[in-house]
Amino acid sequence: MPTVHFTDADGAVRDVQGNPGDSVMETAVRNGVPGIVAECGGSLSCATCHVFVREDCLAELPPMEDMEDEMLYGTAVDREDNSRLSCQLRLTDEIELFVTTPETQV
Repeated sequence: MPTVHFTDADGAVRDVQGNPGDSVMETAVRNGVPGIVAECGGSLSCATCHVFVREDCLAELPPMEDMEDEMLYGTAVDREDNSRLSCQLRLTDEIELFVTTPETQV
Protein backbone atom coordinates (compact mmCIF):
# COMPACT_ATOMS: atom_id res chain seq x y z
CA MET A 1 0.00 0.00 0.00
CA PRO A 2 1.24 3.51 -0.76
CA THR A 3 2.17 5.74 2.15
CA VAL A 4 1.73 9.49 2.40
CA HIS A 5 3.70 11.31 5.08
CA PHE A 6 1.78 14.46 6.03
CA THR A 7 3.64 17.18 7.91
CA ASP A 8 1.65 20.08 9.29
CA ALA A 9 2.92 23.66 9.56
CA ASP A 10 4.07 22.99 13.15
CA GLY A 11 6.21 20.02 12.09
CA ALA A 12 3.99 17.21 13.36
CA VAL A 13 4.13 14.19 11.04
CA ARG A 14 1.34 11.73 10.37
CA ASP A 15 1.92 8.67 8.18
CA VAL A 16 -1.15 7.39 6.36
CA GLN A 17 -1.67 4.31 4.22
CA GLY A 18 -3.55 4.94 1.00
CA ASN A 19 -4.92 2.96 -1.90
CA PRO A 20 -3.30 2.92 -5.35
CA GLY A 21 -5.21 5.28 -7.63
CA ASP A 22 -6.63 7.41 -4.83
CA SER A 23 -5.57 11.02 -4.59
CA VAL A 24 -3.60 12.46 -1.71
CA MET A 25 -6.71 14.54 -0.93
CA GLU A 26 -9.00 11.47 -0.76
CA THR A 27 -6.48 9.74 1.49
CA ALA A 28 -6.26 12.76 3.82
CA VAL A 29 -10.02 13.20 4.09
CA ARG A 30 -10.67 9.49 4.64
CA ASN A 31 -8.12 9.45 7.47
CA GLY A 32 -9.02 12.79 9.08
CA VAL A 33 -5.71 14.49 8.31
CA PRO A 34 -6.04 18.16 9.31
CA GLY A 35 -5.11 20.88 6.84
CA ILE A 36 -6.80 19.42 3.78
CA VAL A 37 -10.43 20.45 3.86
CA ALA A 38 -11.27 19.30 0.33
CA GLU A 39 -14.53 21.18 0.01
CA CYS A 40 -13.96 22.78 -3.36
CA GLY A 41 -17.39 21.81 -4.66
CA GLY A 42 -15.96 21.61 -8.15
CA SER A 43 -15.05 25.28 -8.33
CA LEU A 44 -11.69 26.55 -9.45
CA SER A 45 -10.92 28.01 -6.03
CA CYS A 46 -8.30 25.66 -4.66
CA ALA A 47 -7.89 26.96 -1.16
CA THR A 48 -8.58 23.62 0.49
CA CYS A 49 -6.23 20.96 -0.89
CA HIS A 50 -2.92 22.75 -1.56
CA VAL A 51 0.22 20.94 -0.36
CA PHE A 52 3.95 21.44 -0.61
CA VAL A 53 5.64 18.33 -1.96
CA ARG A 54 9.09 17.52 -0.61
CA GLU A 55 11.64 18.44 -3.28
CA ASP A 56 13.04 14.93 -3.74
CA CYS A 57 9.53 13.57 -4.41
CA LEU A 58 8.76 16.04 -7.20
CA ALA A 59 10.86 14.19 -9.77
CA GLU A 60 8.79 11.03 -9.21
CA LEU A 61 5.49 12.79 -9.95
CA PRO A 62 3.98 13.38 -13.35
CA PRO A 63 4.41 16.93 -14.57
CA MET A 64 1.83 19.48 -13.54
CA GLU A 65 -0.87 20.04 -16.13
CA ASP A 66 -1.80 23.56 -17.23
CA MET A 67 -5.14 23.45 -15.40
CA GLU A 68 -3.51 22.53 -12.08
CA ASP A 69 -1.00 25.32 -12.60
CA GLU A 70 -3.84 27.81 -13.08
CA MET A 71 -5.83 26.43 -10.16
CA LEU A 72 -2.88 26.90 -7.80
CA TYR A 73 -3.41 30.64 -8.04
CA GLY A 74 -6.61 30.17 -5.99
CA THR A 75 -4.86 28.79 -2.92
CA ALA A 76 -5.13 30.37 0.53
CA VAL A 77 -1.36 30.85 0.87
CA ASP A 78 1.17 31.81 -1.75
CA ARG A 79 2.28 28.99 -3.97
CA GLU A 80 5.89 27.87 -4.08
CA ASP A 81 7.94 25.91 -6.62
CA ASN A 82 6.93 22.66 -4.90
CA SER A 83 3.21 23.50 -4.62
CA ARG A 84 0.75 20.93 -5.91
CA LEU A 85 -2.94 20.23 -5.46
CA SER A 86 -3.51 17.12 -3.38
CA CYS A 87 -6.60 16.33 -5.45
CA GLN A 88 -4.33 15.96 -8.52
CA LEU A 89 -1.72 13.69 -6.93
CA ARG A 90 -2.53 10.02 -7.45
CA LEU A 91 -0.99 7.33 -5.28
CA THR A 92 0.93 4.39 -6.68
CA ASP A 93 2.79 1.54 -5.02
CA GLU A 94 6.01 2.91 -6.53
CA ILE A 95 5.86 6.39 -5.00
CA GLU A 96 6.18 7.30 -1.33
CA LEU A 97 5.03 10.88 -0.88
CA PHE A 98 6.10 13.46 1.67
CA VAL A 99 3.88 16.54 1.76
CA THR A 100 3.43 19.53 4.03
CA THR A 101 0.10 21.24 4.52
CA PRO A 102 0.12 25.05 4.56
CA GLU A 103 -0.35 26.87 7.83
CA THR A 104 -3.69 28.28 6.69
CA GLN A 105 -6.23 26.58 4.50
CA VAL A 106 -9.76 27.91 4.31
